[in-house]
Amino acid sequence: QVQLVESGGGLVQPGGSLRLSCAVSGSIFSTDVMGWYRQAPGKERELVAFIGFGGITKYADSVKGRFTISRDNAKKTVYLQMSSLKPEDTAVYYCNQRRGNRYDYWGQGTQVTVSS
Repeated sequence: QVQLVESGGGLVQPGGSLRLSCAVSGSIFSTDVMGWYRQAPGKERELVAFIGFGGITKYADSVKGRFTISRDNAKKTVYLQMSSLKPEDTAVYYCNQRRGNRYDYWGQGTQVTVSS
């Protein structure tokens, strides 16, 4: 059974940094699209960033220049380095793995709270 387990969330002050990790228990192919999403209270889940084959990345406009997504296929882990955090980045962050049209798995989420 495929499991994605996020870690690294927590409470951080505005301007601070956090690094989220997503460990994949099943297989991970270089062609898989690995993504980070977030959901704030009362809001829809939104894409934060994804990384595809060859390291192609895409970021939400709200995080460009502050967040960096990366992957280590050998370690079956995806990372989200978050810097210059703002209160509006507060949300539950979810990891996602997609392969084709039928392979779509989510982690349980990790809470990130940005507050002074």
